[in-house]
Amino acid sequence: MLHGWIILDKPYGLGSTQAVGAVKRVLRQAGVPKMKIGHGGTLDPLAEGVLPIAIGEATKLAGRMLDSDKAYDFTIKFGEQTDTLDTEGQVIATSDARPALADIEAVLPRFTGAIEQMPPAYSALKVDGRRAYDLARAGEEVTLKARAVTVHSLSVRPEPVEGRASTGSTRTAVLDEITLSATVTKGTYIRSLARDIALALGTVGHVTMLRRTKAGPFTLESAISLDKLREAANAPAIAQLMLPLTAGLDDIPALSVAPDEALALRQGKVLAGNPACQGLMLAMEGETPVALVDGSGAGICVVRGFNL
Repeated sequence: MLHGWIILDKPYGLGSTQAVGAVKRVLRQAGVPKMKIGHGGTLDPLAEGVLPIAIGEATKLAGRMLDSDKAYDFTIKFGEQTDTLDTEGQVIATSDARPALADIEAVLPRFTGAIEQMPPAYSALKVDGRRAYDLARAGEEVTLKARAVTVHSLSVRPEPVEGRASTGSTRTAVLDEITLSATVTKGTYIRSLARDIALALGTVGHVTMLRRTKAGPFTLESAISLDKLREAANAPAIAQLMLPLTAGLDDIPALSVAPDEALALRQGKVLAGNPACQGLMLAMEGETPVALVDGSGAGICVVRGFNL
């Protein structure tokens, strides 16, 4: 039985649910016994990059991935705004204005830190029980509420971006597009961020490239393509491509427990409190994860147990 993470470098054009289905098919063809599979953070079909796929007992940690910070690279094309805020939609506004690099760098601090953001109409948020994108596609008016999010960092990618101007310095030449890097909290819409940055620059824009480079502790360095996964024709080969269940808990301190304590935790019992063991911890019996536990109260209680 495989329990852990496949960090997929999701390709363009494939939705998160489709990506999970593709991984299920690969595991089935490799003879892996049927087990739970889920993902740790939705990516639109037009987005690429890091998509953590949880296998087996790791699915119990998928919620932590959904709540984790994410990092993205994205390109804003100036001059056109679409109804979807990306390349899939129809153009709804145009502008001849183009910003210079210096202008872009000057405006980015306004979008760093705690900000209020209006989600795009074409989003998975629900309005009266229906998905906003379903209402938008049906031509109905979509009214969403602004939400508080945090942009931890926002900067211009170091690679030079060619503008349409052939004269002037790099910082003053006007640009047709710019690629930025951002680290954000759960619930931040990069398409909305791109829209608002363009508007603050006195123009309009939409996202033409979106690539997630980090989700929680997982980065592109550990991500693999679907093609590489398909090349692994059996369970042992696939296991070599996986990260262990504990890879999703690198920020959680470990708590070593004896066999009798591990048995008690597996039975849902509370261990005696220890002033030195506070907060969220990963109880380990040797090399085997036993449970996520919380030592904040009078005892050490199970938050999420693992059947390993």
